[in-house]
Amino acid sequence: MPLHLPLGFRFAGLHCGIKKNPQKEDLTLVHCPGGAVAAGVYTQNLVYAAPVAVDRARTPSSDIRVVVVNSGNANACTGERGLRDAEEMARLAAEACDAPAEKALVMSTGIIGHFLPLEKIAAGVRRCSQGLDTGDAAFMAAARGILTSDKGTKTTTRAVTSGGRTINIAGMCKGAGMIGPNMATMLGMLLTDAKLSPDDAQRVLKEVADASFNCISVEGHTSTNDTLLLLASGAAGGEQLSGADLQTFAQALKEMAIELAKQIPDDGEGATHVIAITVQGTKSRGEARQIAQTIADSALVKTAIAGGDPNWGRIVSAAGYAGVKFDPTKVDLAINGHPIYRQGAPLTFDARTVSQSIKASRETAVELTLGEGQEGITFWTSDLTVDYVKFNADYST
Repeated sequence: MPLHLPLGFRFAGLHCGIKKNPQKEDLTLVHCPGGAVAAGVYTQNLVYAAPVAVDRARTPSSDIRVVVVNSGNANACTGERGLRDAEEMARLAAEACDAPAEKALVMSTGIIGHFLPLEKIAAGVRRCSQGLDTGDAAFMAAARGILTSDKGTKTTTRAVTSGGRTINIAGMCKGAGMIGPNMATMLGMLLTDAKLSPDDAQRVLKEVADASFNCISVEGHTSTNDTLLLLASGAAGGEQLSGADLQTFAQALKEMAIELAKQIPDDGEGATHVIAITVQGTKSRGEARQIAQTIADSALVKTAIAGGDPNWGRIVSAAGYAGVKFDPTKVDLAINGHPIYRQGAPLTFDARTVSQSIKASRETAVELTLGEGQEGITFWTSDLTVDYVKFNADYST
């Protein structure tokens, strides 16, 4: 089935020599010849990579022509040289696509503390620019070029009818470890041929990120390089989206971002389960997020799910130290639809049945209900296994 790729973009991905395996792409180019409105959200880590500094200064924008991404080297914690290298990498991409240097954005992911091999990147960018294409194969090559420890590509595309015209949206992201949401916990791009203003693009992207990529974690570690970009070429034509049409587009974008975001903890290093934690009945969405993230980041909760143990005490106690005030006697908990805990007290349940429901499914649903209000959130994480420890004991970041 063909992908719904947005008009106005060309893609390429190839191996330029950063990764040791020549069969793995490590450089991606996304070109928008007619220019694109661009918005970005970035890591809130005080220690952030050089590409983040470059892109923060250039978004939101009404005219970005190219995005260049390398994998295998994060260009993080590399000082002034790292910043110069990020700017040079962006310049090289712009030059290869006949665009002004300031019209390029750059992203990097991989090992921290190593300088970029600019000679390899320069040669790779030139070859990439010669292979730019609008087809599905080029898009998928670009999606592979941003991966590090991921098991495979994370992509989604969709066609949406808005304002009497068809709008195409495509997304790609990467992430499997060092995932702790504080916008954004990975590298990702959302591309569309809708016509947006820079202000609307930035606002919509922030809302979308808060409902998706800011609702995932693997181990709670916020990376130095986290970047999520939205690029809108406007090539679908028509008027700039506004009102109900903009809302329709934003809803589709949010659904696609959630689809992408869930793939990250599902691909968590060594993971055997993705855990969907729904917290409802709070006074604010922020409180729900705080509780859900605290549960998600609990090693004891994660290891319990890995072992198929319906250990409700670990879940309830994690909610209790999340820093949100609530009445413990009004708390309900269910695991995979099985009531476990009600009004602050345990229920009689068949532990073997609930355990089997955890072991038999890739996804485990944890539903915590408080009696404080009407707000809620769903947050996704992965379990914690021996394989995760082995992988990260041997993997240098």
